[in-house]
Amino acid sequence: MSDQFRSRIRQSLADENLQSALDANAERRIRVRKEALSSLVNAEDLRRRAHLVRMEVIEHLEDYLEQFTFQADKNGLQVHHAADSGQAIKIITEIALKHGAKLIAKSKTMVSEEIGLNHELEKLGLRVVETDLGEYIVQLRGETPSHIITPAVHLRKQDVGRLFEEKLGLPYTEDISLMTNLARRILRQVFFDADIGISGVNFGVAETGTLCVVTNEGNGRMVTTLPNIHIALMGIERIVPTLDDLALMLSLLPRSATGQKISVYTNLLNSPRQADDADGPQQRHLILVDNGRNKVRGSKLREALYCIRCGACLNECPVFREIGGHAYVGIHGKISPYPGPIGSLVSAALFSQDEYGHLARASSLCGACREACPVDIDLPKLLLRVRAGMGVNQTERNIKPNAPAALRLGMNLYAFAAESPKRFEFAQKLVGWFGAVARWIKRNDAWIHLPAFSGWGYSKDFPTPAGSSFQSRHLKELFIEENQVEKPEMRREIFTAKPISISNAPSHANDLVKIFSNELEMLGGKFLRCTQAEVSQRILEILKVQGITEILTWEESYLPDGLLQELSRSDIHIIHPSAQTQRDCSHVRAGLTGATAANAETGSLLVPGGPGRPLTASLLPEIHIALLWERDIFGSLSEVLNTESARNAPSSVLVSGPSRTADIEMTLTIGVHGPGELYVICIHDG
Repeated sequence: MSDQFRSRIRQSLADENLQSALDANAERRIRVRKEALSSLVNAEDLRRRAHLVRMEVIEHLEDYLEQFTFQADKNGLQVHHAADSGQAIKIITEIALKHGAKLIAKSKTMVSEEIGLNHELEKLGLRVVETDLGEYIVQLRGETPSHIITPAVHLRKQDVGRLFEEKLGLPYTEDISLMTNLARRILRQVFFDADIGISGVNFGVAETGTLCVVTNEGNGRMVTTLPNIHIALMGIERIVPTLDDLALMLSLLPRSATGQKISVYTNLLNSPRQADDADGPQQRHLILVDNGRNKVRGSKLREALYCIRCGACLNECPVFREIGGHAYVGIHGKISPYPGPIGSLVSAALFSQDEYGHLARASSLCGACREACPVDIDLPKLLLRVRAGMGVNQTERNIKPNAPAALRLGMNLYAFAAESPKRFEFAQKLVGWFGAVARWIKRNDAWIHLPAFSGWGYSKDFPTPAGSSFQSRHLKELFIEENQVEKPEMRREIFTAKPISISNAPSHANDLVKIFSNELEMLGGKFLRCTQAEVSQRILEILKVQGITEILTWEESYLPDGLLQELSRSDIHIIHPSAQTQRDCSHVRAGLTGATAANAETGSLLVPGGPGRPLTASLLPEIHIALLWERDIFGSLSEVLNTESARNAPSSVLVSGPSRTADIEMTLTIGVHGPGELYVICIHDG
C-alpha cells in the first residue's frame, strides 16, 4: 500500500469533523435506501434482471452502440466518439471556440471529473461553473467531489457557512436554507448567461437514441434547456437496450442512490430544438467516451462496467465510511475521481493498475458492497482480482501480484504442491493426519495454537482440517448444484422475457388516482381533483392565495378549451415563453402546463416539450401548476416511458415533486433550481 494512501488514511481517521459528516451520511443513506427498496414487490428479481441487462449490453456493446448512435444521429444529435480523455477535451474545446463561448454551465458528470475537463477548459480562459449545489461547494473550495452522489459529504454546515462568507460575501450563518437560496440566486444568472451547458448521461436508450439525465435540484434541466448549445458526456457503457429496460434501471437507481422511488426530474432528451419548438438548445452534442472501457471489457474486470453510479457501495463500505473519498489516492498522491469499492476497481481498470491497484486493499471483503449493489456486481471478487494483479491487458500467466511477501510465499508453496498430482495428494494426506490429531485434541477439550504473532488460537480458533478430500465430501452437493445452475441460454431467456412487474399497482382508474395522489403528496406536491368546468376556479384560487397576477403557460391548444380566456377575464396576464424571452420571464412566479401521462407508483407526471409546450413554464417559476386527466395515469413506469409523448417529443421530463437537495449535511431543502411548489390538478369526466 502506498505511503501517500497510508498518510491520507491516518489524516482521515484523525479528523473528527470528517468522521461526524461521514457517519451522518452513511446512517441516513443506508436507512432510506432500505426503506425505498422495501416498496418493491420483487427487489431481488429486479436486481437479478438488471444484472442480466447490464451483462447483455457489455457483452454486445458494439451492436448496441451502433444502434444507439444511429438513432441519436437520426434524431438530430451531433454524435462524436472520443477514444480517450484527450480526444473528449479536444471535441469540447473545438465546439466552444467555434461558437465563441465564454461561460459554461455544468451539471454533475463523473466523466468530466474522470477526464479533468474543468482544468483544461479554464486553461483556455473559459469560465466553467458547477451548478449542482454539492459540486458548486467543492469547486469554491478548490476540491474534487468526495462522493459519487453527494460531492460535499465530507463537509459540515459550519464549513459551508464559512466558505460562503469568504467567497460569496454572505454573513456567516448555519442556516442551510439561507445558503441554498444564495446559491440559487447566483447560479440562476449563470444558467441565463451560459453559452454552453454540459451534462452527464445516466442512460442512453439504444432503441430510441434517447438521453436520460436524472437530477433532483433542477440544474440538469437548466443546462440541457436554457443554453443554445448542450453537450452531453457519456461513457460508452451507459446504454440500455429499450425503454422497458430504462424503466427497470430507474426503479433501482434512485432508490439505491438517494432512497427515492424516482428522482424529482428524469429528463428524456431526444433531439435539439426543432423549428417550431418553444425552447431548448439549437444544438445537442453527444460525446461517447471510451477512455479505456473497451480494454476493460477484454479483462477480468469487465463486470465493473455494469455499474450505474448509484454510490450505494460507498455508503455501505466500512472503509469508505471511515476515510471518505479524498483518501483514495494513487501512489503519487492524485485523488481518484472514483472512490469506494467501485472506485477501487474502476481506478485500477481505467487509469493504471500500478498507480491505483493498492486501493483494492482498502476493503474488508465483508460483502456489504455487493449486497447493496442494485445490479449485483460481485465487488469482492473483482477486488480480489485487482489485488492479485489481474488488470487490463493481462493474462493469468502474466500477473504481477501486489500482495505482501508473506502471502506470496504461502501462495507459491500452495502452487508448488498443486502443480503435481502426487505432491498435492501427499499434502492432502498430511493435512488429513493433522486433522485426525486435531479432532482428538478437540474431543479432549484441548486447543491447537499456532505462534502468537499469527493470532490463530489466541484471538481466533484454527479451523479443524477436513478428514477427507473436498471432492469426496461434496460430490453429491456438486452434482445437485450442477443440475440447477443457470445456463447461458436460460440467461438469454430471462433477458428477453417480459419486464418484471415493479409494483402491485392496480389497473382500476380510481385506485390509480388514489395511489398517485398519495405518492405525490408524500413527495411534497399538492393534489387537487375536479371536473373540467372547475379547473379555472382551482387555478385562480392558487394564484389568489399567492398574490399572483401573471402566469407562464402552454399555448391554448394543449390546455382545456377556453381555460386561458377564463383566466384572462379574471385579470391574469398570460405569457407564452420562448427561447428568446426566457430571461425576461424569469420574474414570473407561476407556470401552467399540461401533463400527458403519469405513473401512480412513483407519483410522477410526464411533461413534454415541443411546439406550444415550453419546458421553461415548468422550470423557471417558483410554482408549477400541472393539469392531468385521470385517464392518463398508468400503473407502471414502463407504460409512461412508452407513450408517444415520451418517444417523440424533442425533450420531456418526469416530474415527481418540488425541486430539492440534501447536499449540505443531508438536510432536505426545497426549491433549489426548479419550482419550490408543485400543484397537480387532476381532471375527471364526472
